[in-house]
Amino acid sequence: MTPLAMRVRGVAGTLIEQIPAGDARALAVPDPSSGLRAVLGDPGVPLVGHSLGFLQDSLELCRRMHARFGPLFWVNAFGTRVVMVLGPEGLGTVYANRERAFSSQEGWDYFIGPFFRRGVMLMDFDEHRQHRRILQQAFTRPRLVGYLDAMNPAIERAVSAWPEMDGFALYPAVKQMTLDIATEVFVGGQLGPEADRLNAAFINTVVGGQAFVRADIPGGKWHRGLASRRRLAGYFAAQIPAKRARPGDDLFSVLCHAETEEGERFDDADVVNHMIFTMMAAHDTSTITASMMAYYLARHPEWQERVRAEGAAVGRAMIGFDDLEALPVLDRVFRETLRINAPVGVIARQAIADTEIDGHHIPAGTRLLLGVYPTHRMEPWWSDPDVFDPDRFLPERAEDKRHPYAWAPFGGNVHKCIGLHFGGMEVKAIIHQLLGRFELSVPPGYEPPIDYGTGPYPADGLPLTLRRR
Repeated sequence: MTPLAMRVRGVAGTLIEQIPAGDARALAVPDPSSGLRAVLGDPGVPLVGHSLGFLQDSLELCRRMHARFGPLFWVNAFGTRVVMVLGPEGLGTVYANRERAFSSQEGWDYFIGPFFRRGVMLMDFDEHRQHRRILQQAFTRPRLVGYLDAMNPAIERAVSAWPEMDGFALYPAVKQMTLDIATEVFVGGQLGPEADRLNAAFINTVVGGQAFVRADIPGGKWHRGLASRRRLAGYFAAQIPAKRARPGDDLFSVLCHAETEEGERFDDADVVNHMIFTMMAAHDTSTITASMMAYYLARHPEWQERVRAEGAAVGRAMIGFDDLEALPVLDRVFRETLRINAPVGVIARQAIADTEIDGHHIPAGTRLLLGVYPTHRMEPWWSDPDVFDPDRFLPERAEDKRHPYAWAPFGGNVHKCIGLHFGGMEVKAIIHQLLGRFELSVPPGYEPPIDYGTGPYPADGLPLTLRRR
């Protein structure tokens, strides 16, 4: 042991070393008889570890660590120690969770638990299955048809008001639009001061989980997030009696009345928690995906024309649910956008028993981050992973079929995103209307600087040139 190192207890009780940045050590020493390998890693610089690497360029960090340590490695970041899991094999092991060794609740709680507690993503096992069965009533085909019919006019209002100009900041405009859609379609509210207040509280709640200083200090993101969470909870709780009194078509009403064949229903607290979580999940991912999809189409005008021509053949300014299957080019562009820029960049889990991933020893108590975004952007799992190539999803190429979890932007197994079809139709409806009204372009060589929240998003607001058609 070097003079600068100190010995600390590992999560499974094994003595491990905390050493200066640049050196590598085992997370914990496996039993020699197990045949398992130790997870290697490096703590980074004192106090902050590799936090800045994650915030500034998580893809570069993961590529560098993968070259040193392979598909599993540990780092110190965000005030804790995490094992990063890369590659479809490792992701598949955790998603399958055959031995119930991985907890979603324990994994997410450290990062976003105070803001989105009791959301379905933060539940485990039997309780998760029960809540998901009830939630599924809100995402049946007839419900999705109704949601799309309701969101199309909201998209039309927003897109028709966008100006023809150079340098239009698309990302905040899409963010406002998806917030308004969530308010109308999910909450059943009307645009106006009430929606603005809800939107502001919602944004603060989402941003709270991204705070670097994770303490309830007045003026900080964490504090504002907690206060906004309380504001949202109070609003939804106050509306529940009216929603329960009469059925409606918005998600809020559906959750108040949803019931399985066995008679299982949500109580008031469940409705509140699921509304707060579902609004976050639907809004943030759709905003990132629609914005980045528009960017790739602006950068690749040949694909923009293919998508526009396909949409024009449908013959409607607003696509309906049945039109989605007639838009395979749009779907491939959507899939490629999710591959290059997975809107949920990492998935959190925690080992609740000694287990293994990819032949590596994982002690109980280990925090895990499943690297969806870096897995999508790295060889050997994808060819030319930095190249925008929607045709890689054609049946004759099918790069996404090389492994069940090679392409996994919606998670997997029992925790696969329950709103994936809702998100897909929302993004496609936005792009269809956008291309129907505007030609999109960007200056030659422009690439947006990428920042990281729930996933990688354009930090500069994504300035595009919009020209009316």
